[in-house]
Amino acid sequence: QNILVLNPRKQTHATLHSTAAKKLVKKQWKRNSDKNCSNCEKLENNFDDIKHTTLSERGALREAMRCLKCADAPCQKSCPTNLDIKSFITSIANKNYYGAAKMIFSDNPLGLTCGMVCPTSDLCVGGCNLYATEEGPINIGGLQQFATEVFKAMNIPQIRNPSLPPLEDMPESYQVKIALLGAGPASLSCASFLARLGYSNITIFEKQEYLGGLSMSEIPQFRLPYDVVNFEAELVKNLGVKIVFRKGLAVDGMTLHSLKEDGYKAVFIGIGLPEPNRDSIFQGLRMHQGFYTSKDFLPLVAMASKPGMCACHSPLPSIHGSVIVLGAGDTAFDCATSALRCGARRVFVVFRKGFTHIRAVPEEMELAKEEKCEFLPFLSPRKVVLKGGQIVAMEFLRTEQDSDGNWKEDEDQVVRLKADVVISAFGSILGDNKVREAMAPIKFNRWGLPEVDPETMQTSEPWVFAGGDIGGIANTTVESVNDGKQASWYMHRYIQSLYGVAVSTVPELPLFYTPVDLVDISVEMAGLKFPNPFGLASATPATSSSMIRRAFEAGWGFAVTKTFSLDKDIVTNVSPRIVRGTTSGPLYGPGQGSFLNIELISEKTAAYWCKSIAELKADFPNHVLIASIMCSYNREDWTELSKMAEVAGADALELNLSCPHGMGERGMGLACGQDPELVRNICRWVRQAVHIPFFAKLTPNVTDIVKIAMAAQEGGADGVTATNTVSGLMGLKADSTPWPAVGRGLRTTYGGMSGNAIRPIALRAVSAIARALPGFPILATGGIDSAEAGLQFLHSGASVLQVCSAIQNQDFTVIDDYCTGLQALLYLKSIEELEDWNGQSPATMCHQKGKPVPRIADLVGKKLPSFGPYLEQRKKIIAENKIKVKAQNIAAEFPEKKHFVPKKPIPAIKDVIGKALQYIGTYGDLCNTEQVVALIDEEMCINCGKCYMTCNDSGYQAIQFDPETHLPTVTDSCTGCTLCLSVCPVIDCIRMVSRTTPYEPERGLPLALNPAR
Repeated sequence: QNILVLNPRKQTHATLHSTAAKKLVKKQWKRNSDKNCSNCEKLENNFDDIKHTTLSERGALREAMRCLKCADAPCQKSCPTNLDIKSFITSIANKNYYGAAKMIFSDNPLGLTCGMVCPTSDLCVGGCNLYATEEGPINIGGLQQFATEVFKAMNIPQIRNPSLPPLEDMPESYQVKIALLGAGPASLSCASFLARLGYSNITIFEKQEYLGGLSMSEIPQFRLPYDVVNFEAELVKNLGVKIVFRKGLAVDGMTLHSLKEDGYKAVFIGIGLPEPNRDSIFQGLRMHQGFYTSKDFLPLVAMASKPGMCACHSPLPSIHGSVIVLGAGDTAFDCATSALRCGARRVFVVFRKGFTHIRAVPEEMELAKEEKCEFLPFLSPRKVVLKGGQIVAMEFLRTEQDSDGNWKEDEDQVVRLKADVVISAFGSILGDNKVREAMAPIKFNRWGLPEVDPETMQTSEPWVFAGGDIGGIANTTVESVNDGKQASWYMHRYIQSLYGVAVSTVPELPLFYTPVDLVDISVEMAGLKFPNPFGLASATPATSSSMIRRAFEAGWGFAVTKTFSLDKDIVTNVSPRIVRGTTSGPLYGPGQGSFLNIELISEKTAAYWCKSIAELKADFPNHVLIASIMCSYNREDWTELSKMAEVAGADALELNLSCPHGMGERGMGLACGQDPELVRNICRWVRQAVHIPFFAKLTPNVTDIVKIAMAAQEGGADGVTATNTVSGLMGLKADSTPWPAVGRGLRTTYGGMSGNAIRPIALRAVSAIARALPGFPILATGGIDSAEAGLQFLHSGASVLQVCSAIQNQDFTVIDDYCTGLQALLYLKSIEELEDWNGQSPATMCHQKGKPVPRIADLVGKKLPSFGPYLEQRKKIIAENKIKVKAQNIAAEFPEKKHFVPKKPIPAIKDVIGKALQYIGTYGDLCNTEQVVALIDEEMCINCGKCYMTCNDSGYQAIQFDPETHLPTVTDSCTGCTLCLSVCPVIDCIRMVSRTTPYEPERGLPLALNPAR
C-alpha cells in the first residue's frame, strides 16, 4: 500500500549512501543554520520575539517537571529579588499558572519583564543544581515569562492586601505624601510595595510621556514588548498609585526642596542615568552624519516599534550599509541587533578587550551571533573618518594586555574599518547639572552619583532614598527592581518613625493579591467544616504528630493519622519498603508517577496517637483531625480502639479496611475489607461505640467497590475513603531478584502502588460510588497531585481530598499551590471571556517553540514545513511581508483595557461536587452516530510522523505522510479513534472535530456473507 511507504521497517542489512549524496540530502532536512551559510536573514522591520527562552505550554510543563525543586534552592539565593523559584516552578508543573504568577509578583512586581530580560545565566540559572547533570540547568527565565504571560491573559487586577483595613480607616501615617521620581523599574517596584503596605497617597513623577523607563525606551520590542511593560505599570496603578507625566527633577522648578515644601514626607529617586557616556572623539558628531549614542538610537527604535508608546508616527531610524557598534555590554548587543531591523546590511560589534572580558550575558551575545553580527575584539577607537560631512570609516588601535594586567593601545597597529553608521554604547552618566542641583542637599560620591546606603537605599538626607542605575549598585533591570523593593521597606520604617510607630526590624512586605485570593474553598462534610479540601492521607506524611503539626502550620485543611492499632496488634516494619514506580519509565528524581510500598501501619502505640490527637486539637482547633484505626474482625477490639480515639478528641475516625499487604495475613486490613458482610458488621460495631463521624477506607482490590461502599453505608458509616493503594509487583531486576528485596534472602511481597498511576482507578471508584450513592460523603485519595487533579475528584463526587505520593515527591509546602490553584480554577469559571480556556490553560495559539507563526498558506497559498529549503522560503516570505506592512509601525490607539470581572457566580466547593457525574454512564449511553475525525494543524506540526506510525500499526491507515515535506494528511478513512492525538508531542496540533459525513465502518466482508470457516 502506498500509504505505508514511509512506515518503519525492520533493518535487515547495513544502509549505503555516498558521502556526496548525504551532503546534499542533509540540506533537505536541516532545521538549524548551515555552518557554511553566509547569507543573512532579512530582519528589517521584524520585531518578532527572538528569545531562546520563550516557552509554549508544552515546553513549560516539560521544563517544570524536570526541575528538582531543591531544598534550600541555590537558584533562589542567586535571584536579586529572592523569588521562591522552587515553588513557582512547582505550580507550573501542576498547571497552576495563577499560583506561579502570584508567587513571582509577590517578590518581583515586574516579574514578566524580568522573565524576559533577566541575565539568568549569571543569576538563578548559574546556581541550578542540574548543571551537575547531563541535561543541564532549568530555563528559569522562560518559565517565569510563561506563567506571568498566562496571568496577563487572565486580565485580573491586583488588589490591596485583604487583611488591611479600608483606606479611610488606615492610620494617619499611611496617608502621608510620597513622591517617586522616574517611572522606571526601581520606582514601579518601590511604589508597588508601598501601596501593598497600605500607603494611599503615592505619586510617581515621570518626565517622559510613557512609563517603564529604560524597559520601555531602550530594550527593543523583540526582547521586551510594549504591552508587557504597560501591563505591569497597570498593576501598580491598580493599587491607587498616581502617575504624573512630563514632570520630574529640574522640570518646571521641581527640586527636592520644592517637594518638601509641598508636604512630601519621603522621596525615592529612580531617574536612571539619563545621559550617554560619550568618547571625546565623537564630540560634535550628530545623527544626520551617521553617529548615534545608544541613548539616541534605542529610544528611536522603541518609538517606532512599540505602538502605543506615544501618539505620534515615529519611523525607524534610517540605517544602511555597514554599522559599527562600540561596546561590549548588553546595550551594545541590543544596538547591534536593532540596527539589522532598521536596514543595516552588516553589523560589526567592536570592543577594547577580548571575548573573555565581554560584559554582556551569553544570551545577548549568542543572539547577535546567530543574526550574523561580526565581533571584533582588541580594538580601541582612535578617529572617525568623515567625507562630505558623513561618516565613511573609523580607525582603531590594537589593544594588548601587559604582564601586569594593564590594557595598552599599540600605536603601531592601526585598523581602519569602513562604516556608514557608528553607534556608541559606552554606558550612561548623570551629566545634567540642573538635575544634580535639583537634588540638593544630598551628597554625591566620587563617581558623581548620590551617596546611598546599600542596605537601606537611604541617601545623606534621611527622607530621600534612591535606587536603580542612579543608586550606583544595580546593573540590571532585576537589580533595579530589588533596589525599589529594598527602599520601600526602609521608607516605611522611616515614615512610621515620624509618627512614633515602631516597625519590625525583620522586613515583612505584603504579598501580591487579586480577587482570586478571596475565593472561599472551605467545605462541609458529615457535619465537619474543612478550611480547605486538601489533607494528609493516612500514610507516610502522617508518620508522627510533629509531621502533622508542620502540615497544619503549612496550611493543610485536615489530616488522617497513620493507622494505629491496639498494642496486641503492634507491628515492626521491614526495609527497604518504599520504592519508586516503574510506570513513568526511566524517570529518576522528583515527579515520580507512582510509588510502591510494603510499609505496614504505624509502629507507634495507640497511647502515643491519642496523646498526639489531644495536643494537636488543642493547638489547631479549626483543623479537622481524623484518627485512622485498624483491628481484626473482633467487635471488642473495634469498640475499644474507636472509643479511645473519640475520647482523645478526634473529629472523626477512618476505619482502615484496605491495607493490601502484611495486615491481611493477620486478619486485618484487606482481610476485612473485601467482604461486604464483614464491612457492614464492623461499621455497625463502630457506630454503636462512638458518636463522632467515621469513614470506611475501601480497597480497590475488589471486583465491585460499590458493593463494599453500600455495605459501609448500611452499617452506619458517615462516608467512605476511596481508595487505598493497588496491590502490585513493581519490578524485577535482570538477575530475577525483586525490588524492594528484604534481607539476605532478597524476598519481597506484593505491595501497594500509589500515585498518579492509580488515579484512573481511584476516579472510577469515586465516581461509581457517587453515582450509586448520591450525597454519600467520599474522601478521595489516589493520584491527587495538583489542584487540577483534585478538581477532577470533586467533579467525580468526592467532598475532600487526601494526598500522600505528591508529598513524597516534594514537601508539605505544596498545599499553597493546591489552594491557589483551586481558587483560580473556581474563579475562572465565572469569567465569560475565558470560556474557551481549559482550566488555567489558554486556547493554544498557532506557534513554533512558543512563538506565534504566520499561516504561510494564507500568504502564498501553499503549505511549507519548517526545515531545509522550505524553512528558507518561509523566512523569505515573512521578511517580504514585514517590509510590505511597514506602515504598521504607525502608533496605534491603545484603549484602556478593562479587567475581566465575574459575570457568573463564583462556584463554591459544594457546587462542583459531582458535576461530572451527568456525563458518566454505561457504554450503551454513548452515541455512535455523532462521530469525529482528526484535523492536523500543519503550521504547528513538527513533522515527527508519530501520528502516521500509530495510525498505521495500531489504527486504520488513515494518515498520509508526504515523503518530501513530511506533512501528514488525514484521509477519509479516519474513524476518529484519537490515537494520533494521543501520541502527538505538540499540544493541540491535532484536534478532533465533528465528522461532516455519515460514518460507515469498514466491515471487511459484507454482513450478508457467512464468516469464513
